[in-house]
Amino acid sequence: MGQNVSGPNRSSPYQFWRLGSNPPLRSSPFTAAYSSIPSLAASNPSPSLAYSIPVSSAVATRRRRVLLRRAAAQGLRGDLRPARPRGPRAADELFDRRERDAPAPVAAPEMEIELQSSPGNKGVGTVISFSASHVKKKYEDAILPAHWKAFETVIFREQDDGLHASAKIAAFDFDGCLAKTSVKITGADKWSLQHKSIPDKLQSLYNDGYKLVIFTNESNIQRWKNKRQQAVDSKVGRLDNFIECVKVPIQVFIACGIGKGKATPDDQFRKPNSGMWWLMAEHFNSGIAIDMDQSFYVGDAAGRENDHSDADLEFAKAIGLKFHVPEEFFGP
Repeated sequence: MGQNVSGPNRSSPYQFWRLGSNPPLRSSPFTAAYSSIPSLAASNPSPSLAYSIPVSSAVATRRRRVLLRRAAAQGLRGDLRPARPRGPRAADELFDRRERDAPAPVAAPEMEIELQSSPGNKGVGTVISFSASHVKKKYEDAILPAHWKAFETVIFREQDDGLHASAKIAAFDFDGCLAKTSVKITGADKWSLQHKSIPDKLQSLYNDGYKLVIFTNESNIQRWKNKRQQAVDSKVGRLDNFIECVKVPIQVFIACGIGKGKATPDDQFRKPNSGMWWLMAEHFNSGIAIDMDQSFYVGDAAGRENDHSDADLEFAKAIGLKFHVPEEFFGP
């Protein structure tokens, strides 16, 4: 049993109403045993940490009613037990007895919440709060080309002429999938096609009504604080040159955040997290619902023996997309 912060004063019109004591204090006119109300007991896990509140009899009565209403709303019933009555407090004892003998409060009905599907999935995805006022022309201190913008930890390419919203999405990783690159070498021209068939394949998909989208990670943009402009120019330059090479309009999202570490929170946009997909699906597809049966994702990080990670595979799984590796999709 916990210790009272102060003992009851018989000459005072106030008594101490002890919460959580078990058994009830005989010096209290009323005691709410929270142990019978799990949701309330959780806030006071140890009976020895119970506290006392000085209240008059009338105030105690009102507070008991509040507790009962709260318990009823949660479908629970509190154990309210009167202590030994004392002369003029017999009326309180009568109130308690009537209250105790009354029918059990009816539990509030459970409410079913309908979960609405996001445009990009049959299920519920991450809700990305997006506003044009949050779009920036710079990423941190790095200046972006005019047709590139930044939103939180994402850099995205503004829509080109000929790029149309579609229910069918053909999504791709960039490095190691569409282009051969090296993280040790920077430069807008330091890349080459990963497969010779890529331009024809992308053109065919575009002609079939697919919207082409690239989702790529580039944590160096965030990590290289002293060379951030160089990292931005290299990445967006390669992507611009690639799109010019294949002659097909493509939507691009770059996740610049750093992966989860000991002192680093997880970034919702960095693959394998699905934030980039939901940003595209909810805010960059003109409200058109995406057909998940016809859409797919291609990436090289599939968790195979020589792969650097399984981020692309897990990204596709998190969204519910069909997944292909580049060799399978584009051929040798």
